[in-house]
Amino acid sequence: MRLPLTPGLLVCAVAASGCLISENPVPPQVCAQDADCPSTHRCVTVTEGERLCEVLYPPAPLDFDAGSPPDAGPVRTPTWCNDIQPVMVANCVSTCHGATSSSGHPEFRLDEYSSTSPKGALEMAERIKVRAVDQRNMPPGASPTALAAERDLIKRWVAAGSPFCDDAGTP
Repeated sequence: MRLPLTPGLLVCAVAASGCLISENPVPPQVCAQDADCPSTHRCVTVTEGERLCEVLYPPAPLDFDAGSPPDAGPVRTPTWCNDIQPVMVANCVSTCHGATSSSGHPEFRLDEYSSTSPKGALEMAERIKVRAVDQRNMPPGASPTALAAERDLIKRWVAAGSPFCDDAGTP
């Protein structure tokens, strides 16, 4: 049965949808692990020493018509081998933070995952996130800039503990 679209019906539809669209007015919740968060949230590192519950993917809809797919679920955790190393090579290694650094700051390299001297990406993960994602001041000047999707990968990689590779070390 098809109802005619009348101004009264339109007003009711808009009013009803307004009840379903809302912002989360609750202040961010401090957490130590995922279990401290609501089921739709995950505990992520926001800044060094600060972890908060954040929505990482939208919750599944309460109901959907047969033509629309359900929520795909959690997003795959980025790893160094599959996701982050290519971003570092494209944006950081070629100009400053590789084996032949021209930056004058050889205290770390981003072409290696982990190293003691100089430090590798694992040891610098939080700083990478702060500079490339939060402050967006790396890479500097005319160097290639990380895309929004690449910044999101970095943020999620650091929040997940900066994992190396899938399958126990294999890319």
